Amino acid sequence: MGIAFGSISTGLPKDIVKQIMAAEKIPLKNMEDRKGKFSDKNKLVSELTQLVQSVRGELTKNASARSLRELKLDFNDQVVGITADKNIAEPANYQFEVVQLAQKSSAMSSGFADKDESYIGVGYIQYTLPNGENKEIYVDSDNASLTKVAKLINKSENSGLRASVINDGSGTDTPWRLILSLEETGDNNLAEFPYFYFVDGEDDFYLEFEREAQDAKVKLDGFEIEVPENKTSDLIPGLTINLKKAKPGEEFTIKVDEDTQAISGKIQSLVDNINGVLTFIHDQNNMDENTDSSRTLGGDIMLQSLEGRLRSSIFESVETKFGMRRIGDVGITFQRDGKLQFDQQKFSAKLEENFEETTQILTGWYKDDGIKTKGFIDNLNGKIGQVLRFPDGLLQSRKRSLDNNIEQIDRRIAQKERMLEQKEKNLKDKFARLEGTIAKIKGQGAGIAGLGAAAPNPVQQLG
Repeated sequence: MGIAFGSISTGLPKDIVKQIMAAEKIPLKNMEDRKGKFSDKNKLVSELTQLVQSVRGELTKNASARSLRELKLDFNDQVVGITADKNIAEPANYQFEVVQLAQKSSAMSSGFADKDESYIGVGYIQYTLPNGENKEIYVDSDNASLTKVAKLINKSENSGLRASVINDGSGTDTPWRLILSLEETGDNNLAEFPYFYFVDGEDDFYLEFEREAQDAKVKLDGFEIEVPENKTSDLIPGLTINLKKAKPGEEFTIKVDEDTQAISGKIQSLVDNINGVLTFIHDQNNMDENTDSSRTLGGDIMLQSLEGRLRSSIFESVETKFGMRRIGDVGITFQRDGKLQFDQQKFSAKLEENFEETTQILTGWYKDDGIKTKGFIDNLNGKIGQVLRFPDGLLQSRKRSLDNNIEQIDRRIAQKERMLEQKEKNLKDKFARLEGTIAKIKGQGAGIAGLGAAAPNPVQQLG
């Protein structure tokens, strides 16, 4: 049974301890409120850190002229497929023609009525690989169907051979055939399929058709070239060409060009991320009479320093082969609201006019002595790196300071809670003893009254 304090006996409120403790907890509430303010600021610093890290991510992806550049290809995609390595390929036009596709050595067997049930007999398949190595695959009675023979061949390690079972669509009583193919194409991969030795089969099992391997033939700028496969990276530097269809006599153009639209998209993404940081700073500093500045970063010197570094990068001159330039020369300028504006039309025009100059403004260039100059991206990346540097960067220092404040308040709160817990216990003990003492005195007074004494009420005297 819990102890109830305050009664008719004592004349004290029943919740006297609760009232006392509520008063004692006021400083605790103030500390919690102060901690909440630091926590709100800490969340804002974390949000700002993520925004700045996004800027650094864009800078890292486009830190050099090679990583910044993008290429676009124009070709007959019905005849070839092409991918470009932007680190190697250069803008150019090529005349191209696919005269002949490469093919593998292959052979097709005689036909059977059923791929799984027809019994082809017991025996072995013997063939010779292009390197002169002889191979044999033995077929016993448990594997004497087309399907099981194909499985035997395909699971044989280092066979250099693949097998498949097909329906030739002839509509005859024996449409099922086994096709054998080498894994490699080209003239240097000719195989011999001369030997099928099988006995006791329902029908004769032999090779009915054969096709020799051959190189692919293409014409590049009018000159015929043979390649061993239908996919090659050796014809045009930086281009991987996948031959899809032979079209002898039909020449087409492969055009490699700088993709100014894709490069503009990269710069737009960078500008958008920088504007994300500038918008955050503007919103934090945009305070009025209703703003609780104790829970925001408004007026924080950290924001002023960060904004100043971003602005200095925008206005900083960079060295190019063509003289000193600024990022504003390629279409990145400040608006009245303090955010950046990117003129894609101006940027694209500068790229087409002088691609080298534009990329040097952005990413710098290597001089004859091997020393690299710093472009806009280099300068901004350096300043962003200082801001994010661990452990003494601008944002890291601010966050560490807030974390320390929160930890100190947490320790004080824990200490205060222990003190209040002990104080509440002591108060409960004191009022329990008081309640007992008063009850005892009342009991004594009642005894005296019972004896007819005229003594005054001791409780009243206590009052």
